[in-house]
Amino acid sequence: LRAIFVKHGVDALVHRVAAPTQKLRVRIAQDGETLFKRGWSELMRVWSETSHAMQRRRDNPATADAEFAARCDESDRGLTPLLAFDPADDIAAPFVARGARPRIAVLREQGVNGQVEMAAAFTRAGFDAVDVHMSDLAAGRRNLSDFRGLAACGGFSYGDVLGAGRGWAASVLYNERLREMFAAFFADGRTFSLGVCNGCQMLSQLKSIIPGAAHWPRFARNASEQYEARFVSVEVVESPSILFAGIAGSHIPVVVAHGEGRAEFATSEDAERARLALRFVDNDGCATTRFPYNSNGSAGGATAPSHDAGFTPASVPVAQSLRNSPPRNVGKSLSGSGDAHDRVASAPWF
Repeated sequence: LRAIFVKHGVDALVHRVAAPTQKLRVRIAQDGETLFKRGWSELMRVWSETSHAMQRRRDNPATADAEFAARCDESDRGLTPLLAFDPADDIAAPFVARGARPRIAVLREQGVNGQVEMAAAFTRAGFDAVDVHMSDLAAGRRNLSDFRGLAACGGFSYGDVLGAGRGWAASVLYNERLREMFAAFFADGRTFSLGVCNGCQMLSQLKSIIPGAAHWPRFARNASEQYEARFVSVEVVESPSILFAGIAGSHIPVVVAHGEGRAEFATSEDAERARLALRFVDNDGCATTRFPYNSNGSAGGATAPSHDAGFTPASVPVAQSLRNSPPRNVGKSLSGSGDAHDRVASAPWF
């Protein structure tokens, strides 16, 4: 670095004032005499105490305290991805080579805004993505029977009020034609569905017409009592889900952005029997309910139920938002080196 300053003739203006250390502490010295020395966590507590006090008054005090403790935890390793598969394997290549591009309905409703990135994700993954609005289905301009897949998107459907995705689901359940169309699609063993964010909430409210989804939860207000937009880790657990096949055991960073993502099961039996595809994990890789590693407080870290046959997973995390390469520090953990990360065009999901 100093050589660069020398090259440009500014080295005389540059002075070395600090150096990194292995210990999490700040030490200021002059002429060998220590003028100031404090541990990193102590300084972080001072830096964060005003924000923490405000957060306790605004949010759930318990989650505010949990985030404050996490922020000041020197032992926290940060996001620690782990892949149980090789992201360089192009499992779609044989199908793409045969010209197969299954049509998928990228479904949206009033207020939804995640349809473009969802379409981009499925297009990159080898699908023929088609924009389908609920009004297209209601008016007969489109029919789900013309598609092999359905992706219900997120983004403030119905203004994220009255249970977010509940209003969207009601437009299906209380319209005889749409109810029959969706029920037939879900019952067809050749089709699959994915619900993300509001789409997840919507699918959970449609479980009465989704075979194998009887034990699914509904999604209630976050434990923090606030909308949460965060970057967290999930573990892919062994499940029937076709969209997560072959990658169980992986810990992958994802974006979450929701106000109602807390899985709430009707009975303890439902909680035990529900099939999960994803669950929140902390930075040590353990399933967690701790905030902010679990952004909504779902018991056991539950965040993506899958139905029994695996054709209809629903995910609170917004996986398609990470269709591109993850941040460089995470990418290095996933690929082993920064150079390898630069050559990866897509996140590990793909």
